[in-house]
Order: sequence, then structure tokens, then C-alpha cells
Amino acid sequence: MKLWEKGKVSLDKRVERFTVGKDIFFDQSLVLYDCLGSIAHAKMLQKIGVLKAAEFKKLKKELVAIIELDKKGKFKLEQHDEDVHSKVENHLTKKLGDLGKKIHTGRSRNDQVLVDLRLYSKRQLQLIIESLLDLCTTLVKLAQKNRLVPMPGYTHMRQAMPSSIGLWVASFAESLLDDLHLLWCTYELNNQNPLGSAAGYGVALPIDRNLTTKLLGFSKLQNNVLYVQSGRGKFESLILSALLQISVDLGRFATDLILFSSPEFNFVRLPEEFCTGSSMMPQKQNPDVLELIRGKSAMMQGYFLQILNVVSGMYSGYHRDLQLTKEPLMQGLALEKECLEIFALVIGKLKVNKGPAAKACRIELFATDKAIDLARKGLPFRDAYRVIAESKFEFVADPVENIKKKRHLGATGNLALYKLLDRIAEHRKKLRKEKSLFERKMKALADL
Repeated sequence: MKLWEKGKVSLDKRVERFTVGKDIFFDQSLVLYDCLGSIAHAKMLQKIGVLKAAEFKKLKKELVAIIELDKKGKFKLEQHDEDVHSKVENHLTKKLGDLGKKIHTGRSRNDQVLVDLRLYSKRQLQLIIESLLDLCTTLVKLAQKNRLVPMPGYTHMRQAMPSSIGLWVASFAESLLDDLHLLWCTYELNNQNPLGSAAGYGVALPIDRNLTTKLLGFSKLQNNVLYVQSGRGKFESLILSALLQISVDLGRFATDLILFSSPEFNFVRLPEEFCTGSSMMPQKQNPDVLELIRGKSAMMQGYFLQILNVVSGMYSGYHRDLQLTKEPLMQGLALEKECLEIFALVIGKLKVNKGPAAKACRIELFATDKAIDLARKGLPFRDAYRVIAESKFEFVADPVENIKKKRHLGATGNLALYKLLDRIAEHRKKLRKEKSLFERKMKALADL
């Protein structure tokens, strides 16, 4: 039976299929969090006298049993269940009779789904942050190993000035760590307890929202009950916006790797076991994995825009089209984690071809540095610029010495990779704290 059914008219089956959509598939991943949210809510109901201690104990025992069934794949949601909340409550009612019907006192499916998604997103963001830090660590190691390997630097896709493999790789590590700052910001916004907003207008019960905030391990309570509901879609889009920045960086790095691993450049070599072949051309080794990572950055942009377009211009309060924000959020989280893990595998086995990379540094690359040398001797830079331009580049330059010569902070001869390692260490420390707290709180709910 649907939680909203009044026993008079049955919903048309075609309408049921349309309104449920793909929710059943995505809600299967929310069973754990729905049960934990229900345990916290039931404990609060016990505190304010709606449930007796013995009633809470029975409800909690059955909710933990559902979690165990779900772990074993024996709590399957089906079309007629409509959503995870209905499935759980109907199961409780079937097992516990009228007691199962009490669990919904003082709450709506609206704040239930928000609790589920906040907890789910919190856990997925922790996993994504961990994968991102693993990738950044791998990039810093690669940059350190190749800090003195010359390669051309490009502007306008033309050789411009001397660069190094270390500078190139470290640039992406630092960019991803800046992306991580954005991700932590969205993590904190997501880390607010929405439970108790009900349908967006509160309830005529002395519910204790601070208690459920503590039980569920949220860092704080999202205060205004209407904003809780109107904020649905906002937090999801902010999460995807941060993930999109990561995806864009991965896509740009993938493009560089595709170009620099081509035979025409040959600066790096992709691991053969990560390259596919052609059904027609025997010689081909294709960078499909990198092309897909680049393409999936466009998919992430699509997920972000889906949510943004659903909520833009929407009246305040809950509307059923907010249901459509769940799928892009969950798909975006899964996509980002997979791309980060695959990218780390590729980088971990990437080979740098030092000879071709250094050999590609044509003498023209050093023209700016030669002009600066003249300027240091007193010649106005604009005059030095013209002297070098007219010299037909008849001078000698050592690419490795050029790298070493640029000692200012952040240049090829002073990558200051320790700064990145310090940032990674700080992020790992924060992540360990967040993961530990989350796991303790989730375990404590089941042990109440």
C-alpha cells in the first residue's frame, strides 16, 4: 500500500510507472541510510514521549534487520513499492503491526529523502576525496621523478618557452587540489541535518532536531524548515558544480596525454594494457580510456545543468519534479569516483620518454631567455627582444640548465612540491577525521 493512499481510488498503473520512474533503482542504494535515519527519528520520538522505550527497541531491531537483509541482497525494491521509504515502512507494519505505522509520526517523505541523500552524498564525497588525494599523490611523485626532464612549453599550440615534465604534471596536481577546496565547501553545506522539516512547514510536536543532528553525525542543523525543502536541488547542484571542476581538469589532462603520447610527439607512453586496438588496423593502440574520461566531463556538465534547470524559477516549497534531481546527483557521484580511480591507474603506469621530450625543445624556445640575459646586462628589454628576433637564433642552449636556472617559486627549477605534499597531508588528516566520525555515528545508531 502507498503511504499516501486513502483506500478509495487506486492509482492508474501507467501513471504509477511514470511517477516512480527510475527511483526504485536509485533508492536501492539508500536503504541503509533510510533505516539509519528512521532509527534516529524513532529515538527522538521516544524522547518526546510518542514512543515507549520497548516500542523503540522493537522498531530499531527490525530496522537493523532490514539493513542486514539489504547487505545480503534480500531487500529488493520493486515498482509497486514506489520508493525506499514506503518499502521500509510497509515492511515494519507487516512485521510489527500498528507499531510500524507509528514510525512516520512527525515526518514526511520529503525530509526522509533529504536525510537519505545527505548521508549518501556525504559517504560518496568521502570516497571521491580519497580517490582525488590518491591521484594527486601519484601526480606529485611523477612530477618529482621528472622534474629535470625538459619538454617544450606551448601557447596557441605552438612551441613557446622551455618547460619540464615536472612543471606540466605538477600544474594539474595543484589545480586538482584547488578543486578539492571547492569539494570540501560543498561537503560542509551537505553536512546539515534536514530531518524535522517535515513537508517544509514543521509539525505540531516538540520534536528535538538537535538530537537527530547529533545522532546522525551532521555537523549542524539546517534551521529554516522551508529552506530545507526549497534547498533541495541547490545542494545537489553545488556538489555537481565542484565535481565538474574536477572533470574539466581531468578532461584537459587527458587531452594533453592523448597528444603527447601520439607518435608525432612521443613525450610519454601509455600503458599498453590500458589501450584498445582497431578491428581493422593491426598497428593501432588507441587511448580510448582517456577519450572517455574527457567525454565524461561533458556528461558531468549535463548532470549539473539537469538539476539547475529543474530548480530554476521553481516556487518555494516541495514539488514532485524535485524527484528528478536524484538521478543526476547519484550518477555524477558514481561517474567522478570511477574516472578518478581509472585516471590514477593510467598515471601510475605512465612512462616518460625523456629523449624525445628533450629533443623536441628547438632552439627557438630559448629566445625569450636569451633576450632576458641581454636585458640583465643593461640593454632595454624591447631592444634585446629585437636583437634576438634578428639573430636567426644562432646561439646554444642547454635545456636542463635552463630548467635549473629558473629558481623563483613555482618555476621549473623550484617546483616547491613540498607545498603540494603538505596540502595533501592536511586533507588526508581531515578526511580521516570525517570518515571516522561518520562510521562511528552510523555504527552507534545500529547499536542504540
